[in-house]
Amino acid sequence: MNQRARIFLAELVGTAILVIGGCGTAVYAAAAVGDFGGVGVFGVATAFGLSLLILAYAIGHVSGCHVNPAVTLGMVVGGKLDAKLAPVYWVGQILGGLAGGALLRFVFSFSDNVQVPRGLASNGYGEHSPLGFGLASVALVEVGLTALLIMVVLATTHPRFPAGFGGLAAGATLWLIHLISIPVSNTSVNPARSLGVAPFAPDSAHLEQVWAFLVFPLIGGAAGALIHRLLNSEERADMTEDAEAPVAT
Repeated sequence: MNQRARIFLAELVGTAILVIGGCGTAVYAAAAVGDFGGVGVFGVATAFGLSLLILAYAIGHVSGCHVNPAVTLGMVVGGKLDAKLAPVYWVGQILGGLAGGALLRFVFSFSDNVQVPRGLASNGYGEHSPLGFGLASVALVEVGLTALLIMVVLATTHPRFPAGFGGLAAGATLWLIHLISIPVSNTSVNPARSLGVAPFAPDSAHLEQVWAFLVFPLIGGAAGALIHRLLNSEERADMTEDAEAPVAT
């Protein structure tokens, strides 16, 4: 299997697992009652963070474990990925997200006693925001927190970053991001996660709002990469000068 096929498959499977792990917790465990209880915001945030953490070590050596179109865009803007490979990542991520969302909805087909949640863990603003936040608030949160995620991910590619700890850093960051923003937008910061579940939600209004969770995370991804480059511009210049300096003989 060539490199592009391996990347495509890793991102497809990885994004599906992220949606199943994170959104699945929101759809099933967070809504549980009675003897099972509900895991709440903390539980859902933890599920997303853990999903990314384990994926980083499962497929990181294959594709870098982007599982998020905004991360892929950030890697391109940050100079860490050849732009020619971006479509391979994006197609795998979108298909993986849809596969994960379809599976979450399909599970309900086997039970007549359990209703499909109205939003199926979809993102939203206005009346579809968990606390009723408007579009401007959601835009600010999604752009800002996606930028944070990209800055952390890019930081893990630095030569001085401790080897083997990238998954922990990325997973903890996604955990924190969900703790902050689930009440605002149900947390996207990932277009593939948003597009993966919205088409399968019983309430079609979530699909009508999904555009916001494609646009804002991508803006945040590019912004985070630009901030990272700005913060590290002098160091890159020093490394370039060292590389171009004549070797003493």
